[in-house]
Amino acid sequence: MTALALARGLGENGAPEVAVGTLTRFGVSLDDDLLDRFDRMIERKGYTNRSEALRDLIREALVRDQWDIGTTEAVGTLTLVYNHEVRELADKLTDLQHAHYHSIVSTLHVHLDPHHCLEVLVLRGKAAELKAIADRLIGTRGVKHGTFSATAEGRLLA
Repeated sequence: MTALALARGLGENGAPEVAVGTLTRFGVSLDDDLLDRFDRMIERKGYTNRSEALRDLIREALVRDQWDIGTTEAVGTLTLVYNHEVRELADKLTDLQHAHYHSIVSTLHVHLDPHHCLEVLVLRGKAAELKAIADRLIGTRGVKHGTFSATAEGRLLA
């Protein structure tokens, strides 16, 4: 793509990019097999069109990039499953959560059975700090399983 083509508002395939309100239309060239697989995926996921699916993929890539930078304000959820009968585990988890009270917005505690608990923590702060908190809690001896799901604050996503 030449600078002249970009300046004239031409897309990748030389076709004009068309601004629609605050939207811009552009062309994408894909291998037929890749497009077929993409279409099957968006149908399975219930998207109404390719544009919606592409917007979500772009947002996901932008969120991952923000997390890679590590200094961006972010939010995430941490889910832990543990046996509350493991000696001093509940106290250790509580102590760690209190040490990071400034980043933990909320917690939910669920009794799964007579021995196991599930905790879901909502975290907010710098991406790298949240990842470190999640890793520390998941790595606590006695935690059976933990997952961390990270995202960006909504205001940063178009």
